[in-house]
Amino acid sequence: MIPPGLLIAAPRSGSGKTTLVLGLLRALARGGVAVQPMKCGPDYIDPGFHAAAASRVSYNLDSWAMRPALIDGLTRQAGNDAELFIGEALMGLFDGVISDGASGDGSSSGLAALLGWPVLLVLDISGQSQSAGAVAKGFASFRPDVRVAGVVLNKVASPRHEALARKGIEEAGLPVVGTLPRNADLVLPERHLGLVQADETVELDRRLEALADFVETHCDIGAIRALAEPTRLPTAGRDMGRRPVESTEAGLRPGEPIEAGLRPPGQRIALARDAAFSFIYPHLIAGWRRQGAEIIPFSPLADEGPAEDADVAWLPGGYPELHGARLATATRFQKALRLFAQTRPVHGECGGYMVLGRVLIDAEGTAHRMTGLLDLETSFAKRRMNLGYRLAELKQDCPLGARGSRVRGHEFHYSTTLRSDDTPLFEVSDANGTPLGALGGRRGQVTGSFFHVIDKA
Repeated sequence: MIPPGLLIAAPRSGSGKTTLVLGLLRALARGGVAVQPMKCGPDYIDPGFHAAAASRVSYNLDSWAMRPALIDGLTRQAGNDAELFIGEALMGLFDGVISDGASGDGSSSGLAALLGWPVLLVLDISGQSQSAGAVAKGFASFRPDVRVAGVVLNKVASPRHEALARKGIEEAGLPVVGTLPRNADLVLPERHLGLVQADETVELDRRLEALADFVETHCDIGAIRALAEPTRLPTAGRDMGRRPVESTEAGLRPGEPIEAGLRPPGQRIALARDAAFSFIYPHLIAGWRRQGAEIIPFSPLADEGPAEDADVAWLPGGYPELHGARLATATRFQKALRLFAQTRPVHGECGGYMVLGRVLIDAEGTAHRMTGLLDLETSFAKRRMNLGYRLAELKQDCPLGARGSRVRGHEFHYSTTLRSDDTPLFEVSDANGTPLGALGGRRGQVTGSFFHVIDKA
């Protein structure tokens, strides 16, 4: 039985979605509700906080990068033993890309329409009152297949402010199910790629409890829960060639039909996992395990190398630039990875890619010697944002697939490439199909790029 769902969205980033979502997740979970968090779009940070708040793995759903069968499979998998889906939107509710991808335009509204989830709209009403009703009415009528079911007012300054804004919302024909006052004490710490990671947040559990108390005090939890509607699976009624799942890893149950997704890069996968290497999507790990692969974590920051009996080493993205000196002096890690690369594939995404290079220059301009497995030098001293969806065609065989195959994913980093003299790994285009040229590199069995993979194309 797939549980009903509700999407929490806003007109723009910074409106208070995450505050409401985390407080609501913790409040429901501590009240005994099996609430399953989901995140719209490409994001590594928010799902970590979701998981801490709800005590369940949070999965990303992405209509541009994911095929309908994968969205279907992840929804089935995540909702298998849950009572309620709570999804968190990205950016503004209708923000996406111009050209559709695998299942849509990447917008949160597109996913709401695809899954049949109504929207709870969070409105930052600082600097306005009754005008919030016009905003809410515009969002409610903008897309006929997306239903805005209720509103939570955020940054309410006073009882009078609340009464005026509530009047505008109710005149727009929408119920107000919460009014959150200004509270600077509840702000979570941030850094250049968003919030500080959940595992690094000081006193995270205390913060989540405070958020739950805040939301319970100022929102009608029962009314919010009642807004949820039945989840509609994208591939319902169609044979997508799924097979029964035999593993119970990552919340799966025997017999549940799940789309396999991207093939495992090896039978035994040595996966770098610590504060410097944490950006890998849970659906990839779950999918690899479903197909029989074993994940063997190791910590470069603890000066550990990949397991000697692994078939492939995978270094995901993260924040290696914050740990440059420590990685540069992790001699056992570097020696073990070089030895591993002589006989088996090694792949790096974004931060992992930079560590496979010769030099990583941090934001203060200090150069740190990396593994030297690729002829690559990168710098954070010259910051430049690189952000967007990517459709990538493999020009070389690598752990992502065979030459000529295509995968979907994204880039999100602030580093600048100073030198890259390896054989290009991909030819990429953006979400609108505009060619962006070569990306990444390969030398011997070592490959990497700034590309984060999400699904096969």
